[in-house]
Amino acid sequence: MLPTVVLTAGLGTRLDPITRYVAKPAVPIAGRTLIERVLEWLHREGINDVVLNLHHLPETITSVVGDGGALGLRVRYSWEPLILGSAGGPKQALALWPGHSGPILIVNGDTLTDVPLSPMIEAHQASGARVTLAVVPNTRPDHYNGIRADTARRVTDFVPKGHADRSWHFVGVQVVNADVFDGLPAATPAETVAGVYRELVRTEPGAVHVWTVEAPFLDVGTPADYIAAVLHTAGTGRVVVEGASVVDASAVLTRCVVWDDATVGANANLTGCVVLSGAHVPPNTNATGQVFIP
Repeated sequence: MLPTVVLTAGLGTRLDPITRYVAKPAVPIAGRTLIERVLEWLHREGINDVVLNLHHLPETITSVVGDGGALGLRVRYSWEPLILGSAGGPKQALALWPGHSGPILIVNGDTLTDVPLSPMIEAHQASGARVTLAVVPNTRPDHYNGIRADTARRVTDFVPKGHADRSWHFVGVQVVNADVFDGLPAATPAETVAGVYRELVRTEPGAVHVWTVEAPFLDVGTPADYIAAVLHTAGTGRVVVEGASVVDASAVLTRCVVWDDATVGANANLTGCVVLSGAHVPPNTNATGQVFIP
């Protein structure tokens, strides 16, 4: 299996104010943090050597993951004093595998999926592509950017959200030849889809391929996305209460997530809310779509 970079350095601004307290990969998802669930999936797929890039609230990630031993793999870290982006981050992380010139796996640390990796890696190596992106049909082109590809799976264009025609949606799992990043200057921010890959599509037709999958995909982008991901993972449509939180028996919670060490008072009525650790929801509170902070 391939050396793997999990992208965990982002600020998570769409998940504000939750990400003022923890990095997005450290949010709880039905008893496990998001990053634990990502690493558990990688371990099931045979990955055993992972680098996480770090910038925002790194201690909330490292305190959970450590050296990866408890999750059955080796985890190391690539520190970014300046966020280097989806291309600059892997460029720097490659220094932890000196001499490696073959393909690597890059995974977004803010999404949940269950893509089978071996077939994708084999297809990448057989195709001659320099980049292979795991994709699903883009059912929400109003919400997500899209990828166009021909019948041979070669990417022909990247299109912004709001487009009306058929496209693919990238699920944050990709196989990339290490030399794709050779031309990037060290310690300089750079992007993949918004930069390096667009240039590859323009200058090397056929260099970027899609790999279609039927795996589930959960985006932990906004607070509403986060709630949906937690409830889906927990197999419930109503509420998830983490750890030792106290929710009064008279409170009514609908599509809510309550973190460990939080309290919800009597007769509270919450819909689509997140209650963070240390937060207290006063009695008789009525709220919709709110994040309660300590």
